[in-house]
Amino acid sequence: MTHATGASPATAAAWDALGGDPALLSRVSHLTRAGALPARLPVRELAAACVGACSLAAAELAATRAGRDVGAVRVDDGAVATAFTSERHLLVDGRAPVSFAPLSRFWRTRDGWLRTHANYPHHRARLRAALGAGADASVADVAALLAERSAYEVEETVYAAGGLAVALRTPDRWAAHPQGAQVAARQLLTRERLDDAPPRDPRRPLRVLDLTRVIAGPVATRTLALLGADVLRVDAPQLPEDPDAHADTGFGKRSTRLDLGAGADRRVFEELLSGADVVVTGYRPGALDRFGLAPEALAERRPGLVVASLSAWGGYGPWGGRRGFDSLVQVATGIAGIEGDGAEGDSPGALPAQALDHGTGYLLAAAVLRSVTEQAAEGGSRVVRLALAQTAHWLVHGVRPEPAAPGGAPDPDVRLAETDSPLGRLRYALPPVSFEGGPADWRRPPGCWGTDAPEWPTP
Repeated sequence: MTHATGASPATAAAWDALGGDPALLSRVSHLTRAGALPARLPVRELAAACVGACSLAAAELAATRAGRDVGAVRVDDGAVATAFTSERHLLVDGRAPVSFAPLSRFWRTRDGWLRTHANYPHHRARLRAALGAGADASVADVAALLAERSAYEVEETVYAAGGLAVALRTPDRWAAHPQGAQVAARQLLTRERLDDAPPRDPRRPLRVLDLTRVIAGPVATRTLALLGADVLRVDAPQLPEDPDAHADTGFGKRSTRLDLGAGADRRVFEELLSGADVVVTGYRPGALDRFGLAPEALAERRPGLVVASLSAWGGYGPWGGRRGFDSLVQVATGIAGIEGDGAEGDSPGALPAQALDHGTGYLLAAAVLRSVTEQAAEGGSRVVRLALAQTAHWLVHGVRPEPAAPGGAPDPDVRLAETDSPLGRLRYALPPVSFEGGPADWRRPPGCWGTDAPEWPTP
C-alpha cells in the first residue's frame, strides 16, 4: 500500500539548509511506502528528503529558465529505495558486480570491532603493509593478526600508512571524539558566496567538471547530467576507476583522463576550466590544493564558478584530511552499532543502502542547482561543502521517523530499465528525481572509462 503526503519535516530541513524558499515546499508530494529501506534509523525518511530537496531544486531552476512558476514535485519511496541501492541492481551482460572486496569487511579485534575498506589495489597493499602481513595475505591471515590487536591502535596505524580502517564506536563515544564534536557543531551543509561575479544566464546549459570517485560525488554529477548538464569526469591515469562503479554512476557523462601534475595535461585542464560553470570535487580535503584546485583558487581563475566540495569527515578537525567511505563513516559515528546489536562489543550491522553516499550525493546536486538559481539573480562565485559525517549526524540526531502506509517492500523491478552500451547490456536503476516536465531517464549510457576527448563540445 502507498499513501500520499506533503513535504516531510526532513525535506523541509534539507530545503532550509539549501537556502530554499519555504513557500515552494507546497509543490512537493510524497508517496510513502513503509517497506522501503527498512532500518532502525529513519533511512527511508532521510533518503526521501534528500531526493525531494534535489527534485525541488531542479524544478526551481527549470522554472527560472522558463520564466514560469515552479511545477509539481513527486517523491516516491519505491523509486528512491531502488535508486539508493542502484549498485546492487546493476547487471552488466547479466553479471552482478561485487560491491566489496574480501578485505573490505568487519573484523573482530582484541577489544571490539574494526572495519576496513580495501576495494582498490593500493588500499589493499597499504592495509597489509601496515599490519605487517605479506603481500598475498588472505582473509584468515589478516583475521588472525587483528584478533590480537586493539581496534583503536590499528585504526591509527593503518591510516598512518595511507590505508583505511575505523574502529566501531557508539554514538556517545563518537560525540566525545574531537572530530565528532566538530561535526555536531556544524550545519548539514555550508554555502558561501566568494565574490561579486556578474549574474549568469540560467538558460545556458551547465558545463560540469567532475573530479569525484566511488558513489556520493558520482551520484551528484550523474544527477546533474540527468538534468541536462554536460558533465565531463576527469580522472588521473594512474588511478583507474572500478569498471562496475563506473557503469553504475557514469550515466549521462563523458569520461577522460588527465595527469594534473604534467604540463601538457595541466594546460588542457585549465582550458576546460575556462569554459566550465561547475566543478565538483570528491577527494579528501587538501589533496587537490597542490594543483590549484582549492575552491577559492578555482573561482579566482574562473569568476562565476560554482565549486561543490565533498569529503568523508569534513574539511576540519583532526580527521579533516583523512580518507573515508560510507561504510567507515557508519562505523565511526555509531550507525553500525545501532543497526547491529547496539554496543561496541556486540555484532555490528549496516544500513540497508550506502545511504550516506547516496543521500549526500543528491544533497550535493541540489546545492549546485540552488547555487545556479541564485546566480541568475545575484551573481557571485559560490562554494558548497558537504561531508558524509555531517549527513550521518543528521540521520542519527536530526531526522525523525514518520508514518508511512503499511505494506511490504516496494517491487524494484518497476524502477529498472535496460540499455545497450559500450560496456555491454546494462540493467540499471532509473533516476528518482521527479518533477513536472522533468526527464525520466538519462540521454546516454556510460561509455568506456577515460576514453572521451578532454574538450567541451562546440556550441
